[in-house]
Amino acid sequence: MSQTIKQLEGQFHRIAQLDHAATFLSWDQMVMMPDAGNTARASALAELASLRHELLTTAAMGDWLNEAESEVVSGKLAPELLPHVREMKRSWQQAVVLPASLVHAKVLAGSRCEHGWRVQRGENDWKGFLENFTEVVDLSREEAQCRQSASPDDFATPYDALLDLHCTGDTQALIGGVLNELREALPPLLQAVMEKQASEEVVDLSGHYPIDMQHKLSEELMRKLGFDFNAGRLDVSLHPFSTGGRGDQRITTRYRETDFADALQATAHETGHASYEAGLPQALQSFPLGRARNMCIHESQSLMFEKQIFLSRSFTEAMAGLIKRFLPSASFPDADALWAAQTRVKPSFIRVEADEVTYPLHVMLRYDIESALINGQMGAADIPAAWESSMQQYLGLSVDGKHAIGCLQDIHWTDGAFGYFPSYTMGAVNAAQLMASLKQQFPDWRAEFSRGDTAFVREWLLQNIWQHGCQLESQDLMRSATGEGSTASALLAHLRSRYLDEED
Repeated sequence: MSQTIKQLEGQFHRIAQLDHAATFLSWDQMVMMPDAGNTARASALAELASLRHELLTTAAMGDWLNEAESEVVSGKLAPELLPHVREMKRSWQQAVVLPASLVHAKVLAGSRCEHGWRVQRGENDWKGFLENFTEVVDLSREEAQCRQSASPDDFATPYDALLDLHCTGDTQALIGGVLNELREALPPLLQAVMEKQASEEVVDLSGHYPIDMQHKLSEELMRKLGFDFNAGRLDVSLHPFSTGGRGDQRITTRYRETDFADALQATAHETGHASYEAGLPQALQSFPLGRARNMCIHESQSLMFEKQIFLSRSFTEAMAGLIKRFLPSASFPDADALWAAQTRVKPSFIRVEADEVTYPLHVMLRYDIESALINGQMGAADIPAAWESSMQQYLGLSVDGKHAIGCLQDIHWTDGAFGYFPSYTMGAVNAAQLMASLKQQFPDWRAEFSRGDTAFVREWLLQNIWQHGCQLESQDLMRSATGEGSTASALLAHLRSRYLDEED
């Protein structure tokens, strides 16, 4: 191996150590840390972010990357190293366009905003939230403009530049085309499903379900989905998430005593994220090449586990007995009744509780708002009015000033993660497409799911998605696994099959 590659790898290994520390400090901040510790924690995380930025943008990095590229092109280095160099350079380019002062300021502002949001959401305090959020928006706009200015040929708008951070390799044209196809197809599909379900009787799953027993049930679900508790844990947070590193995967969910279904779906979703991370190539874990491809692929893995596996009629057969064992008061007579109750379709306010048919509409609402916000076509103070208008347009609902079930419900904007929301719908699209290919290769998938066996899915995903890390671009990865790039057709076919034909 050349000296240049050794220098690059050494630098990225140091960066990976900072990432590891920041990851678990952030987890503790959101799960365990007392409120009084937030100021000191925010300062520490900002300092780590600044140190990381300095390591990634040091003057030598650009020289090393150019030398490495030249060595590959000249044949001095094997062509197999080209993706390795490509991904290191991509990480460097995304960082070098930002001044260290902006990186530091963003972390501080995001920590303050997220910490305040925890209380402000429950108190429906939009005015209080706006005080911190305005700074987050201002800094995010500054970041977006820096990124667009550095690559004007790649990004038509400032928002496009932020979108690329989360959906790297999936162009605005691709994402916009998928969303437009869904905009056209979903309203009549939603109407047809609601008309069909209106005449169906469904059991009421609400009741009193002790949190400690729900937690044990969630852990059993994770075991069925292949989670290794020797290398991870399950905790509680205000907003479910997955984080951690190899050998230490951290999942959180949230519980309500009156309902068990939402917590199980959230647990399945986050188990998918953690499984992807655990399946990435171990030898490359310190380097960009060994990371998840992008969030559109990442969300496809979580939605494979949540929607394609957990919510399937066959897997529900395996879960019904478990639910009765841990929650004997659950009021469903059999697995079919449980499945029917968990697959109701109805416009609702909360994105994370939305059904599969309406979920993309929640994403479109956020996509419309955040793109206008970052592009300067809307101010932060205008969000509640825009939210109300879009809720009526897309879902026929009125928030009526209840911001806790409106624009305060999500954590993503608190730290400036603008451009993330489209990855949820792209993830659903990719998940349906991947599952369609998997089902063709495993025609007895229903029998496996009914026994609670998901090992064959994990192995297929390991071979087709996880082990590749960032070796392939996102659309090349999808073509390799399914034979074509991302398209809305498989998701629409899945929704029609599950909710109209009941062939799940």
